[in-house]
Amino acid sequence: MLKFVGAVLIIGAAALLGFLQAAHYARRPKQIRLLISALQRMETEIIYALTPLPEAFASLSKQISEPLSSLFRLTSERLIASVGISTREIWQQTVKDVWKRTSMKQVEQEVVLQLGSVLGLTDRGDQVKHLRLAVSQLQAEETESRDEQRRYEKMWKSLGVLIGALIAILMY
Repeated sequence: MLKFVGAVLIIGAAALLGFLQAAHYARRPKQIRLLISALQRMETEIIYALTPLPEAFASLSKQISEPLSSLFRLTSERLIASVGISTREIWQQTVKDVWKRTSMKQVEQEVVLQLGSVLGLTDRGDQVKHLRLAVSQLQAEETESRDEQRRYEKMWKSLGVLIGALIAILMY
């Protein structure tokens, strides 16, 4: 009986690890879509509302969910509290701090960091062009992430259960 309970626990733990990895693949396209939506809202704030960046970031943080909400909230707070620090430096530091909590990859981070290098430095028209460029790049990454999700999500779920079963068989 004890061996059976141990085998069930091993299989359950390995299956859980597989499902957690699969969930990572499922979160990535959702977070990219959320980021695209946030950047499109930022474009609206810049063009039509003429909102200053700290206020635009604060507004965006209330409209989207975590972990991206933290990105815009912290950037807004840091911009308001900053003295002599450029928007680009604040954006880069905040992206690096928050990115660890997302499921997105380095490619998406580079797109966001490139966008941050022009925010607040140029006129509205140029910022809108850069926002649209970032959105188009992220849309391409979203397509790729959905393909990865379809390819690997099911594999990780099955792999977790099968590895757990293999370990249980080898132990007994």
